[in-house]
Amino acid sequence: MTKTFLLAGGTSGIGRATVELLADEECRLLCACRRPDFLPDLPGVEGTPFEATEPNPDLALPERLDGMVYFPGSIRLKPFHLLRDEDFLEDLQVNLLGAARLLRLALPALKRSGQSSVVFFSTVAVGQGFPFHAGIAAAKGALEGFARSLAAEFAPTIRLNCIAPSLTNTPLASPFLGSEPKREACAGRHPLQRIGEPQETAKLVRFLLSEDSGFMTGQVLGLDGGLSALRTQ
Repeated sequence: MTKTFLLAGGTSGIGRATVELLADEECRLLCACRRPDFLPDLPGVEGTPFEATEPNPDLALPERLDGMVYFPGSIRLKPFHLLRDEDFLEDLQVNLLGAARLLRLALPALKRSGQSSVVFFSTVAVGQGFPFHAGIAAAKGALEGFARSLAAEFAPTIRLNCIAPSLTNTPLASPFLGSEPKREACAGRHPLQRIGEPQETAKLVRFLLSEDSGFMTGQVLGLDGGLSALRTQ
């Protein structure tokens, strides 16, 4: 049976890499995103308008969903004394409330599958103390708690897991990778001495959506070049 997945995003970065990977496996992919016209022209890929910060999104969803992935995120790095209440609220809107809104809409269809999987994206900065990350670490930390709570609530029929990457070579991260010295400095912070690639993360998403991860829920998986676990200097 063809699997049907709801993806929030899919036009660039990790989302696009995941769309391309899953399309090769003949899945039906419903991509809820700002610009459906930017989606890759691939078999099984359908687009529908979606804005993560819209309080009352309205999506026409299929009767059954085998999984959902929420890709939208933000990287707002500021010293704490420059962070306004509005900055914290904007990060929460994109990273937490957008995920909650989409999951609320998708929940009936996910339940009908009987064994579905939801994947959220956190960040290595939740588990590690990085300067200037207070806003995004707070928002993604809330998302991790949200995911664990719902993993317990929805077991055994819906699994929820988070991926916590480090800096990945995507358009969102381009301000930090815009020159060779910047790339080398970012790579050098990781024990594996390089930046992550979106195709690597897409393969982990595929695993978490598949039956191969059927005994895994409530987890936060680091895909961070060893940054969260190792010290090599």
